[in-house]
Amino acid sequence: MKKNIHPTYFPKSTVVCACGNTFTTGSTQEKIEVEICSNCHPFYTGKEKLVDTTGRVEKFRKKAEKKETIAKAKKTASQKKKK
Repeated sequence: MKKNIHPTYFPKSTVVCACGNTFTTGSTQEKIEVEICSNCHPFYTGKEKLVDTTGRVEKFRKKAEKKETIAKAKKTASQKKKK
């Protein structure tokens, strides 16, 4: 390894999750803050949990609903033209 080009390695860096869980690991950062960890992730817990901090889920649902209404309007318009 070349000297003075690699970041500082912290063998006991602390990881803090939004759920309150903390654990230590090795990293180039001394403290790491995460939103989801193995303690609260739906894959590991078996429970569905939506983490929506900026309204992204609701925004997606509105877009999907708008797309459906446009598709229905086009379909009815094309059926009227055929008659």
